[in-house]
Amino acid sequence: MADDVLCEVENCHYWAKGNRCSADQIYVVSHTGKKAETEQETDCQTFQHK
Repeated sequence: MADDVLCEVENCHYWAKGNRCSADQIYVVSHTGKKAETEQETDCQTFQHK
């Protein structure tokens, strides 16, 4: 994962020191179809509970 992909969810399996995301890829979805207007309308589907 790129060094500039950050995550503050410490109980995610992919969370790494320095709030880095260690996943090989990330998957973000919208609650409102194919478009989102705000960050509240999206979720990271890559999350896995640690």
